[in-house]
Amino acid sequence: MNQHSEQIYIQIHEKDNVLVALQDLDSGTSIKWQDQNIQLQEKIPVKHKFTINSLETGDFVTMYGVKVGRCTSPIPQGARISTENLKHATEAYQIQSNQWTWPAPDVSRFEQKTFLGYHRADGKVGTRNHWLVFPLVFCENRNIKVIEEVMLRELGFEQRANHGMDLTPLIDLYEKGADPQVILAADIAAKPIVERKNKLFPNVDGLKFLTHQGGCGGIRQDSEMLCRLLAGYLANPNVAGATVLSLGCQHAQISLLQEAIQSINGDKGKTVYFLEQQESSSEQAFIAEAVKKTFLGLIEANTMERKPAPLSQLVLGLECGGSDGFSGITANPALGHTSDLLVALGASTILSEFPELNGVEQALIDRCETTALAQKFAHLMQDYNDQAIALGSGFENNPSPGNIKDGLITDAIKSAGAAKKGGTSPVAGVLDYAEQIQKPGLQLLCTPGNDVESTTGLAGSGANMIVFTTGLGTPTGNPICPTIKFATNTALAKRMPDLIDLNAGTIAEGKDTIQEKGEELLNLIIDIASGQQATKAELLGQDDFIPWKRGISL
Repeated sequence: MNQHSEQIYIQIHEKDNVLVALQDLDSGTSIKWQDQNIQLQEKIPVKHKFTINSLETGDFVTMYGVKVGRCTSPIPQGARISTENLKHATEAYQIQSNQWTWPAPDVSRFEQKTFLGYHRADGKVGTRNHWLVFPLVFCENRNIKVIEEVMLRELGFEQRANHGMDLTPLIDLYEKGADPQVILAADIAAKPIVERKNKLFPNVDGLKFLTHQGGCGGIRQDSEMLCRLLAGYLANPNVAGATVLSLGCQHAQISLLQEAIQSINGDKGKTVYFLEQQESSSEQAFIAEAVKKTFLGLIEANTMERKPAPLSQLVLGLECGGSDGFSGITANPALGHTSDLLVALGASTILSEFPELNGVEQALIDRCETTALAQKFAHLMQDYNDQAIALGSGFENNPSPGNIKDGLITDAIKSAGAAKKGGTSPVAGVLDYAEQIQKPGLQLLCTPGNDVESTTGLAGSGANMIVFTTGLGTPTGNPICPTIKFATNTALAKRMPDLIDLNAGTIAEGKDTIQEKGEELLNLIIDIASGQQATKAELLGQDDFIPWKRGISL
């Protein structure tokens, strides 16, 4: 990575034919690059890219050392690439014999470190101790909400975010006939966020209630996938057990979930209470039974205590959302270094979001430990993209308006930067959605680029921690996995301190190296995994859960 000493611009890879602006650059600015002076033809906003040499129609733009687009019109030297002059394009990929050599990073500073976790009967270790309550079908969502309201209030689990606001100033101003602008200027800020332990069940980190829109209707494969996903949540080491509500007549039958649980955990399963409303004498009796069994579950979960565990028991989900032009320069490669450190320590990491690996398939194929893994990855990628194209929306339509505004002009540019989260280690596993990790090392998990569908899948495949890089700010989390928000730029970290846990913008400012920030992130992961602090997402109660239906979702 070639970076100008004054932090004005950067070349990410030596093969790249564009530079990235690290700050707003005015039209006419003279850029010294190697043995030439580049005169900027227009204003280059921070995070956007400009050409090193003139490009003609049909020429390729290269970033991160790979093709990321084809010019649709001539682009002069020192001009900005944009959606008006560049179209998504990538190189073809193929399965080939390749022996990936990996110089593992020095992990001597972390070899003796441990985290305090919950040791489960199947040998896994959780970073949290949650009891789940969820439905098998959307018809039970209302009952879930009733139980949630009663139990959280009565048992004191509303200990995290305090969203209470005093509306008295607004009422007073309205009654006095105040102007709307005066009302808008009134101070009704929320009370400070506090974290308290539940007094009745101090060893239970959370009583979590999930709802969804699946379980019936649609195609049966969606209900089957839902049951496999829910079984993955039950198998997740962050979960002590669950209360499951069934209506009785839906596609997602109790027996289907039980089969999925058995296929994962065998005879090492956890306590799960199944209740079927159509066999109950009344709705009130049904809800009362669910409350009582959940209470018993909390008593059982409270018997667990944190004990030291090696870092090899960490399973880290690698996620990005609200990406910007700095994502592939700061937070993503820093997270990639953290991933490499964990893999070298014998842990597991999971890289998801297959639409955001479009254009870097060959590099990932070359890193697969076996030909079978490479073939599985290529098949999942091709099948997913073919389904998207059949419905009129290929991977090239993945970047959002926010991505494009902040310099991610094509999906290939976004993908090349997103893939940096996976570091440089060999690919030890390739997983379909809701498939479970079978061995340590870096895993590739087929999920959409949709943030919540992806994080939902990461937890369902076994992640006990998630790091979520963001350049624009994304208010989301996961109900069972602590989700660390890792900002790509300092402006975001300062603007949204209630959402951001760690700032990688110092890399672009030249204050930290990628390696230093990756190690800092790993130390934060250890502290949060040990329960010594909560993530901002946990404090805000951001418990987002959206299962992926196997229709197309980008």
